[in-house]
Amino acid sequence: MSMWDDGGGFNNVTLTTPRQGVAMLTLNRPRQLNAYTHALCVEVVAAIEDYLRDDALRCLVVTGAGRAFCSGGDVSGIDGHRETLRDKQLFDGREMRDGMHRVILALARLDKPVIAMINGPAVAGGLALALSCDLRIASDQARLGDTSGRFGLLPDEGGAWLFPRAMGLDRALKMTLLAEVYDAHEALRLGLVTEVAPHDELEVRTLALAERIAKQAPLAVRLAKSMMIRGLDSTLERSLGDAQMAVLISNPTDDMAEGTRAFFEKRPPVFKGR
Repeated sequence: MSMWDDGGGFNNVTLTTPRQGVAMLTLNRPRQLNAYTHALCVEVVAAIEDYLRDDALRCLVVTGAGRAFCSGGDVSGIDGHRETLRDKQLFDGREMRDGMHRVILALARLDKPVIAMINGPAVAGGLALALSCDLRIASDQARLGDTSGRFGLLPDEGGAWLFPRAMGLDRALKMTLLAEVYDAHEALRLGLVTEVAPHDELEVRTLALAERIAKQAPLAVRLAKSMMIRGLDSTLERSLGDAQMAVLISNPTDDMAEGTRAFFEKRPPVFKGR
């Protein structure tokens, strides 16, 4: 049984399936503005891995409970943490590697689509989490940026790699060095989000988009996503080679035949993932 069938039994996240083929992963520490901890990261990675394995789930929505998406790492008790930092640097490195770094890598390796539903603040590691998703739909009340510098911290949850690729090096440096936070419309202009929705319509719009994606041919969706991501770090010639190999996988499928039949029969296709 998939953990999505019984909610996962987690303490720091909730798992639901609000539409057919759509899974929703909600960070569930609203009093802490969904600041992540090691325990939360472990649960997120487990949920992502189960989403990958469950062929009935075709699109994942990531969001936060309450009024925030994710406020980054939980800095409660950070003063005591700093006092012992010199004695535990190797531990901190392992904690990062086994915590949010695993979340970012799990999303980066995922060939199934993921949408960030940004319902409120997404800052520092929370912004890195959002940028690790394929699409980002933000509430018009959301705020996005990198606040790590306010604590003397670094964009160490993947932000140093993700921020410049989303908005350009100069804008990413300005955001991080000045610890800037932007409203949703400015974030859209800068390239940090895909779309802005009225806050009261955010969930409806996001789930409608997720449902549309879930109705597409799942193998074609996964191959298209993989091709585009690989193409970012490839040459045109290699990308065309990837396309050639992908076509050999997708063209013989029942879904490809169904798509062609539906086109000529002037009806919506019904894709079954085979």
